[in-house]
Amino acid sequence: MIIGIDIRSLSGGAYTGLGEYTRNILKYMTNADILKKLGLDDIKFKLFFNAKTQKPDMAFLGESKNIEKYFFGYPNKYFSFSTRFFKSPKIDKMIGGADIFFNPHFIFSPLSKKCRSVITFHDLSFERYPEFFDKKRKLWHFSNFPRDQARRADRLIAMSESTAYDLYDVYGINPKKIFIVYSGVNEDFFAEKSGSELAYVKMKYGLPDKFILSLSTIEPRKNVYGTIKAFELFKESSGREDMKLVIAGKPGWLYEKIFTAIKSSKFRDDIIYVGFVDDADKPGLYRLAEIFVYPSIYEGFGFPPLEAMASGTPVITSACSSLPEVVEDAAVLVDPFNISDIAWMLGELTEDKRVKDMFSAKGVIQAKKFSWKKSAEETLKVLIG
Repeated sequence: MIIGIDIRSLSGGAYTGLGEYTRNILKYMTNADILKKLGLDDIKFKLFFNAKTQKPDMAFLGESKNIEKYFFGYPNKYFSFSTRFFKSPKIDKMIGGADIFFNPHFIFSPLSKKCRSVITFHDLSFERYPEFFDKKRKLWHFSNFPRDQARRADRLIAMSESTAYDLYDVYGINPKKIFIVYSGVNEDFFAEKSGSELAYVKMKYGLPDKFILSLSTIEPRKNVYGTIKAFELFKESSGREDMKLVIAGKPGWLYEKIFTAIKSSKFRDDIIYVGFVDDADKPGLYRLAEIFVYPSIYEGFGFPPLEAMASGTPVITSACSSLPEVVEDAAVLVDPFNISDIAWMLGELTEDKRVKDMFSAKGVIQAKKFSWKKSAEETLKVLIG
């Protein structure tokens, strides 16, 4: 059996949730031990990528006889126009044929009639909350025809029950062709860090001794603005001069309001923006934080809360979309629109060590339920089923 995989979501190098998912699911799906366990030793994987300039770094895969890489250098502007509006060329033919074509994201990929299609949908945030996207991203979603792709695909993988429901509710997809496969948490987040490792991260990013952490792409859906306002209320009510707010993550889109809120805050000297954080530094960053706060308005899965929980850091997150099913009772759940509620819980966790320690311990246990090995095995079963 030949499985084609679209790895165009690995372009750019600085991975957010989508790139992290693609990289890890690919790494474990092609693992020889996992394939042997499932009796799939004879499967061949063909990886498709197109970009005129930089190719993705595939060192994480190592060398394997059952993986073939097909990297093309067509200008994306013209290649995307041709595939989306002329449905040509057929991607499976470009890689020499495939029985199944797996797309970790709904980037439009025209296929031959005989080639089965499986697509992962991470969320439908662009349908539920279009106001959170700029014109460029709205156009990208529109031109990839996600509704049509979802209806035409043979099977869909949803990241959570929440996303599965959205596929049914918004797109009218038959639930029988939707398979829920949770993502995993990298083992690095569970590993203890030495004092020197933590000191390096603290020095590299200029971190204070005590801080509340926010880590995400800086865009409206992540509700970083709400985090800033909750922090201000917390500072006013608690009088904690030592506690700072560290905001991490690269700017995404429609972020002007967020940076304006930082600059205009009367606690602006206590709010530190550190920008993009290297993957290798994230485990240390989480462990240095007193609390991780993530009041996102909508998530299809939500990697950061699980990463923080795996690191032993207590988490405050939203009681909406996929987040309650992912964190269960191992995190503090709040209404993302209720700033007073978020501020109150910041105070509870910073002042009550017993509660803080309880959520720290429960978080680690909960995070261990999510592994990339399990996710890869379940994904393979969906592909070959």
